[in-house]
Amino acid sequence: MGKTSVARILAKAINCESGGKGDPCNTCRSCREITDGSSVDVQEIDGASNRGIDEIRELRENVKYMPSASRYRVYIIDEVHMLTLPAFNALLKTLEEPPEHVKFIFATTEPHKVPVTILSRCQRFDFKRIPIAKMVEHLARIADSEGIEISRTGLTLLARESEGGMRDAQSLLDQVVSFTGPRVPDDRITDILGVVDRSLVLHTCEAVLEGAADECLRIIDRLYISGHDLKVFYRNLMEQFRNLLVCLISPDDSILDLSDQDRNTCRALAEKAGRDKLRLILDLLIHREEALRFTSHPRLLLETTLIRLSRLGDGLSLEQLLNRLSNLEERLVRAAGSVQASNGLGTKETKARWEESPEAGARDEASAPERSGPDPGKAWEDFLKYLSRESPPMAGILREWRCAALQGNLLELARGGQPFSANYFDDPDRVEQLSRHCKRFFQREMKIRIVGSTSSQSASPAPPARETGAGDRTGRKSELPPPVKEVISMFNGRIAEAPSAPQRRKSHKEGSK
Repeated sequence: MGKTSVARILAKAINCESGGKGDPCNTCRSCREITDGSSVDVQEIDGASNRGIDEIRELRENVKYMPSASRYRVYIIDEVHMLTLPAFNALLKTLEEPPEHVKFIFATTEPHKVPVTILSRCQRFDFKRIPIAKMVEHLARIADSEGIEISRTGLTLLARESEGGMRDAQSLLDQVVSFTGPRVPDDRITDILGVVDRSLVLHTCEAVLEGAADECLRIIDRLYISGHDLKVFYRNLMEQFRNLLVCLISPDDSILDLSDQDRNTCRALAEKAGRDKLRLILDLLIHREEALRFTSHPRLLLETTLIRLSRLGDGLSLEQLLNRLSNLEERLVRAAGSVQASNGLGTKETKARWEESPEAGARDEASAPERSGPDPGKAWEDFLKYLSRESPPMAGILREWRCAALQGNLLELARGGQPFSANYFDDPDRVEQLSRHCKRFFQREMKIRIVGSTSSQSASPAPPARETGAGDRTGRKSELPPPVKEVISMFNGRIAEAPSAPQRRKSHKEGSK
């Protein structure tokens, strides 16, 4: 029984001449006319074809007239959500002050598309889905009475495709019987309805859980050649993995619309897969569903998705990742404790110190920290990831710099090559901010040292740019890489100090004048 059938019964109940308590007699003149569809006081309007404002205006003019023979004039508007917004607005005035002799009955499958102003003036009845088990029993009684030979598996497929509507299930049964005759094989049902065989969906789940990516590709190829809708198959696959997960979590079999045989098969397969893996598979399927909905290449996207699902077992499990993370935390804590013990407990820095050596290659070897303890490169990368969340601009600048040393309470940074990034930490406030981030991440005060010769120190202005003397030039030339030395000798070049940022701005202003 559908929405419009219930609407006709309601129209009979309020117009029945027998005067019963809401139960139509189906024998009086009014009930017979409504059953035959000949009642002039009960009108059915298709909202999809009469959706404009002109039709609603005509309806508003007609509601003024009294019923000809019945107690009420009843307007049944099917698929009311198809009306346009101006049509709804025109109907709203009538709903706000309806005539006493008029009743409106709206039927829709998508109530969320009806404006709230209309819904608030209606008494709403939501029809529930009929359980598949009850639908199968009812269809079996119909098949027995009509002499139709059909298995319970076939009836279950019909009930599932009807999505909880008994009338739709009966229509599907009539459609199948008209093709096959009184004997209905199960494979013919799937061909006639154009649905994917449930056993093939279950076989796909097995291939994914076993990591058989090649078998998944063969299944998709069969579906594609057969002309099946791959998007419908994707939804069936999601539903099947949902059934597997529910089998593990809930002992209530009523949540699953499955036969006893399918339920046992799903439970065995789910226990073999495990809860964590099924949850990851469902998360990925849900994430990729929107992309599949709008793609013009569903086969390609479905193939890549199934390959990725079948390779989930190649990586580490969640429990293994947690164990590795726990071991890493313990190692970092032990390493931090040993470093603090070696540096002494009484020498805590209360303020970040800005120290800059004149040149990266000329700093004292004795004062440079030894490269020992935990991997400084890994610790620096972890710090940059942390800083990307706390201060993305500063993290972007530091990615152009280089961590020259990270040992104990010392962080030594080499300047970046770009002009802006190289002078970013000329501002002491930025150094203080970096120090605070270091303290929160490393859990100790950090002494920050800047190395390089592309900017001035923060404590005093940089000396003006000058050419180095011959002796200084000779000393620096000995520190250069061999290819650079060859270029300098070839072009008779010389080494000069790079001007600082204030000097560049000053020279730019003078040049513009």
